[in-house]
Amino acid sequence: MELFDTHFHYYGETSPGEYFRNIMTAAAVPPQSLAGVPDKLYLMAAGGDYLESCRSREFAQVIETAYFAAGVHPHNAEKFFAEANDFTEFKSHPKLKALGELGLDYFYEHSSREAQKKMFEHFLNIALAWDLPAIVHLRDRESVWDAYEDGYNLLDKFARNGGRFVVHCFSGTPMWAEKFLEIGAYLGVTGIVTFNRAQNIREALAVIPDERLLIETDSPYLAPVPHRGSENNPGFLALIAAYIAKERQSEIETIAKLTTANAMRFYNIGEEER
Repeated sequence: MELFDTHFHYYGETSPGEYFRNIMTAAAVPPQSLAGVPDKLYLMAAGGDYLESCRSREFAQVIETAYFAAGVHPHNAEKFFAEANDFTEFKSHPKLKALGELGLDYFYEHSSREAQKKMFEHFLNIALAWDLPAIVHLRDRESVWDAYEDGYNLLDKFARNGGRFVVHCFSGTPMWAEKFLEIGAYLGVTGIVTFNRAQNIREALAVIPDERLLIETDSPYLAPVPHRGSENNPGFLALIAAYIAKERQSEIETIAKLTTANAMRFYNIGEEER
């Protein structure tokens, strides 16, 4: 069984090799091993600022089955414009497969909405110029959809110009899932789907077609049940795949196969690169 964690964060707390060994150790013990131990685990290390993008690149350079994305999380939008780091140094790297994570976070608003939208559009334009997909973060306060509205408007324009994107850690409603799917989105499902109060995500899961579904851990955040409240780990990905398989009345091997194929297609990873 092959699995692809399409979004996790590497902060350099251990060497890439040690971190990967810890992942595979976690995958091989219960309860996640009871769902299935991956023969091969692919990983997408996402960048949240310039330094994290550099660390993600380092991870991908060391780990054969890893790739990376360079980007700026909306929390860091104002910092990005103040420091003006040059992201073009990442452009020619063979393991750069996306820009992200990018987007809008109106839950915390660590950066102003104006700065977030400006930065988001800036990186979407780079994604078009570099012919790379975008990994998108959208988060609102409960029962408010301002970030989704603003994000949709920017992404609709991006998609019309040929852009590809995933709304990572999707936490919206079925209606929002359908709106984004209509403009070509992939949707990333995390361990939140296992939480008791996440009925909206389970309902949204039901409208995602097989060919647009991606799975992710968003490690070290959002550990799935029964690890909720602990530090997350890409080694827990099988728990998410197994839960989704149950919700979709499928088998984990089927979900693993289709989501891995989707990730390879979305990130444009050829056979020779695997």
